[in-house]
Amino acid sequence: MDLLDDDPTGDPNGSNAPEFTVSELSGAVKRTLEGEFGRIRVRGEVGRVVRARSGHIYYDVKDDRNTLACTTWKGQATRLSVQPEEGMEVIVTGRLTAYGAQSKYNMNVEELEVAGAGALMAMLEKRKQQLTAEGLFAPERKKPLPYLPEVIGVVTSPSGAVIRDILHRLRDRFPRRVIIWPVAVQGKPCAPEVANAIRGFNAMPEGAPTPDLIIVARGGGSIEDLWGFNEEIVVRAAAESRIPLISAVGHETDTTLIDYAADQRAPTPTAAAEMAVPVRLDLMGWVDQQGARMTQTLRMGLRQRTQRATDLARALPRPDTLLSQPRQRLDLSSERLPNALRARTNAGRMALSRLEGRMTPNTLRAALRTQDQRLQTATARLAPRAQSQVAALRAKLDALERLRLSLGYEETLKRGYAVVWGDDAVVTSHKALKSAETVEIEFADGRKPVTPTTPKKPKQKIAPPDQGSLF
Repeated sequence: MDLLDDDPTGDPNGSNAPEFTVSELSGAVKRTLEGEFGRIRVRGEVGRVVRARSGHIYYDVKDDRNTLACTTWKGQATRLSVQPEEGMEVIVTGRLTAYGAQSKYNMNVEELEVAGAGALMAMLEKRKQQLTAEGLFAPERKKPLPYLPEVIGVVTSPSGAVIRDILHRLRDRFPRRVIIWPVAVQGKPCAPEVANAIRGFNAMPEGAPTPDLIIVARGGGSIEDLWGFNEEIVVRAAAESRIPLISAVGHETDTTLIDYAADQRAPTPTAAAEMAVPVRLDLMGWVDQQGARMTQTLRMGLRQRTQRATDLARALPRPDTLLSQPRQRLDLSSERLPNALRARTNAGRMALSRLEGRMTPNTLRAALRTQDQRLQTATARLAPRAQSQVAALRAKLDALERLRLSLGYEETLKRGYAVVWGDDAVVTSHKALKSAETVEIEFADGRKPVTPTTPKKPKQKIAPPDQGSLF
């Protein structure tokens, strides 16, 4: 048998099969997947979605039998036109690869789009119900629009017919100051730019021309073109806006979620400009009309009051008629006044004469005696009371005098004590006695002057001189 020929029975141990390491096999599988499939599109339903802290998104795309693990890295996630949500029917575009550390293959998704308008409408309805449950579309959250805003902020594309229509309509109706915040109105950057514009207008610093009203505007388009205004970030920014906001996205038949969160929805951008300001000529005409009505009312009121005053003046009597009777009474009183004065004077004289007849010496003496008796009676009643009060006060005074004597130092002197006076002041210490020039000692029966003496020092005996010894 030729050693180079194959064994027809085969090698049960597989000694001729190539041998791979785990890493080599994993690398070969990865290269095969990436080379075979390259860039592909896959349609399915989004399953679980996990957003890592790093910004990467991990999710599943599945059908009724199998599941495909998908990954969108942080840099790719920011460029997605639609963010994956569970239950969404999507078409993902990317590259198939393998992850050898776990023996898994997955798809790195670079683009994600909703699979058809029906799926978009289903996702839109689901998002609408979620935001409605949070209260973002509640009527009590909506703010009234200012009647005549000084500054109007417009969030739209700086180029195109929309901004020209708004500015033209504002100029025709009532020119106002307009601040334009340029944004992309479709595509991936639309939602974040519109949300940042709304929040930017609300966060303008003090002193800057802050808008009194915001208009978010865009022309008509398909649901895909308007999808940026259905994003949750835009709806929340509109609901949180402190400045009243008008949504003017699309045509009258187009409806986006920002319309529900805005304070007022306009069917078109031109209609939004009409809602923002009144017609200046109409307002001026109304003011003129009100001024004319006020002038006419004032004139009519003045005429009515003049006519009423004239009618009342006709009903009043003539001035001569009003003064005739008072004049007659004055003349009559003037004629009667001299006689009345004379009569009054005569009556006074007669009364004085009668009083003179009563004021005789005997009458005066009798009146004096009466008053004297009344005085004596009062004195007799007052004397005993005064004497008793004086006696009581004298007894009280005597008691106080006895108390004073008992508490005075004179009584102490009677018991054998004495008081030392030095220079007419009481001496209470030996030092004061030594410094006093005159000293007196007071006893119970008088004072005795004394002369202070200084005790003499005893004389020292002088020893006799030593006479020496005779021996």
